[in-house]
Amino acid sequence: MPVALGRCGLWGMLAGPMARGRLLPACAGAERRVCLLEGAGQAARSAAAAALSEGGLVAVPTDTVYGVACLVQNSAAVEALYRLKGRPAGKPLAICLGDVEQVHRYCRVPVPEELLRDLLPGPVTLVLPRSDALNADLNPFTPLVGVRVPDHHFVRELARACGGALALTSANVSERASSITVTEFQELWPHLSLVIDGGPTGDALSPECRLGSTVVDLSIPGKYRVIRPGCALTQTVEILASKYGLRAEESGC
Repeated sequence: MPVALGRCGLWGMLAGPMARGRLLPACAGAERRVCLLEGAGQAARSAAAAALSEGGLVAVPTDTVYGVACLVQNSAAVEALYRLKGRPAGKPLAICLGDVEQVHRYCRVPVPEELLRDLLPGPVTLVLPRSDALNADLNPFTPLVGVRVPDHHFVRELARACGGALALTSANVSERASSITVTEFQELWPHLSLVIDGGPTGDALSPECRLGSTVVDLSIPGKYRVIRPGCALTQTVEILASKYGLRAEESGC
């Protein structure tokens, strides 16, 4: 049965000794949601990895906002992810990796390794030239791909468990606000195999909480281009410009 993960409070999930370490269904009508109880992380990852391996779409918490993931090498799942979002065909999906080392597998990297590790893991999407290892059906209209290594243990462990990259997009219908709790995208639940509820993401009181990751194009050596300011713009530009001397390229270029 599909299921989802989190802190449970609003749904009044079982929290006694018999509930700990188990995946439990949520309230009636929310069978695709699983609450992550203390000690149940491994079981949750296994359930999510199984759903993904079967071509399913899974909602996951990240270090910024909630996302929906699928196996990046599964073309049918990638197509389903586009349909779910109502996303224009020319708007690319990002990939999510478990480790910084994996960036070199799916991308050609024109920046120093130290720069990658100064930004990742973190709330940043790096746009880089894609390699031939990436599924040709993912964003076939562009030679570039956005790469995330979120600073979030669960989603990184999930990517590792799946043996490679996940395609990842925000858990909302295109053009709507990003979601920081699973209830904010309930209209998507019936179309998902699993909803991983990790509780609220980020700081709900911060004006930047729904901005998502900072997206920066590093595909041209020696330059950077901010595509989306996101929630970590100041820190990202400080690293790129001040520490590594990269020059800003205008977004319209």
